[in-house]
Amino acid sequence: MVWEDSPSHVCRGGDKRALAFCCPPVKPCPVIYALEDAKLTPQEYIEIKEKFAEKTKLSQGEGTCFGSLVWCCKPSKPCPLRDMVMRRIGMSVDEYMELKKQLSEELVGKHESNTKESVTVLSETFNVSEEEAFKTLQQCDNDLKKAAKLLKMKNLEF
Repeated sequence: MVWEDSPSHVCRGGDKRALAFCCPPVKPCPVIYALEDAKLTPQEYIEIKEKFAEKTKLSQGEGTCFGSLVWCCKPSKPCPLRDMVMRRIGMSVDEYMELKKQLSEELVGKHESNTKESVTVLSETFNVSEEEAFKTLQQCDNDLKKAAKLLKMKNLEF
């Protein structure tokens, strides 16, 4: 995978880097808090994404919710509209994720991976090895909440 430590969607607890996968801020949702964290106004966010789309294949997306792949979510979330457009324009998941990573860097700058910190927290909280915590986090597509739920369920089994 091109973006190994890609965050979960903002609406699933992902960090501000996940703004690359968010819709325009048209309703009250966690995107507002991520924008505050990134020190971006909704208008700046929209402008950055639209300018980025203009110079990449993310500008395409007729038939998607907001008419452009720049507003589409991660491939881990099923979406036939996004997938249809990607097939039509010959865009691979790797190319899509590389562009989303570049978009994220335009929105919030380069980000040092917080995977190590997440692994440590999971390991200490659920009394598992760091190796098990890391594997669980990877299995959950870097979704810290999902990994915590899975480890909690494993602890309940004992």
